[in-house]
Amino acid sequence: VQLQASGGGLVQAGGSLRLSCAASGRDFSTYNMGWFRQVPGKEREFVGYISSSGSRTDYADSVKGRFTISRDNAKSTVSLQMNSLKPEDTAVYYCAARYPTRVGPHVATAYRYWGQGTQVTVSS
Repeated sequence: VQLQASGGGLVQAGGSLRLSCAASGRDFSTYNMGWFRQVPGKEREFVGYISSSGSRTDYADSVKGRFTISRDNAKSTVSLQMNSLKPEDTAVYYCAARYPTRVGPHVATAYRYWGQGTQVTVSS
């Protein structure tokens, strides 16, 4: 599966952005999807996760209550709605796909497919 992330940009603190990730290929509905972010010089950081059916979501503590993940299997898309953005949310955001596994959703190495990343910049 190929993933294409979009929707990044520059926003003021307190604002909102919605990231989208479009998947091409077969069987999108079988993949669990995750969002990660990375700033230069730091490890890639887990942001959130949604199960293949959309019935389960999980979030990093730093974004819980502000970010929401959703998916549309009919359209092969997953979205990340980001509200109440903070300067520390500034990063390149990546969507990723993995096969169902018992490995925790925050483990980046468990994801097989990655999008190219989209830059989010939050100004103070």
